[in-house]
Amino acid sequence: MEILFEDNHLIAVNKSNTDIVQVDKTGDLSLEDKVKLYIKEKYNKPGDVFLGVAHRIDRPVSGAVLFARTSKALLRLNEMFQKKEVKKIYWAIVKEKPRETSETLKHYIVRNQIKNKSFANDKDVKDSKEASLTYNLIASAENYYLLEIDLHTGRHHQIRCQLAKIGCPIKGDLKYGFPRSNPDGGISLHSRKIEFIHPVTKQQITIVAHPPKDALWDYFLNLVK
Repeated sequence: MEILFEDNHLIAVNKSNTDIVQVDKTGDLSLEDKVKLYIKEKYNKPGDVFLGVAHRIDRPVSGAVLFARTSKALLRLNEMFQKKEVKKIYWAIVKEKPRETSETLKHYIVRNQIKNKSFANDKDVKDSKEASLTYNLIASAENYYLLEIDLHTGRHHQIRCQLAKIGCPIKGDLKYGFPRSNPDGGISLHSRKIEFIHPVTKQQITIVAHPPKDALWDYFLNLVK
């Protein structure tokens, strides 16, 4: 487990695309539990360790995840996420080149709980929630393209379904129309950067996570350094 940032109030880790942030019906050991164990062992803490989950990313997605180490920090972080005071940047690898090199996408997303899938609509429909993101094409390979995404809202599977809606499903994302899975079972979507004002110290914090070790990710990383 790679620690990206740590102080008395917050801790951020680079999630693998096999970890789940919180325990679900699979019963697999969650990233939350792994971080609690890390804190307990590092600081020799007796009893239960407090750890607040401020946000989540999907299981097959890799990258930066931020946790709160105190209830005070969690309360303030939750408010910051609600007020959109936390900037979240993602990288996505797609096979189809988007129509525009830069565009803001606005859709109305409906979540299907049974299928655990979201659907993007061009117009407001029943039970939909507005979703917005801006993507920029930042690098190209022979068969793939790297998009940098500024996420404005935090809807269920938002990036995955919005990119699929414009004909650019994410590499490895079978659920949203990519024809083949990735060898590791994850998808090529990565939480690259989180920027915010620290809820307690008020310092500017920028957390950057390296993508998974993979030939294509390594190629793109060398291009955009």
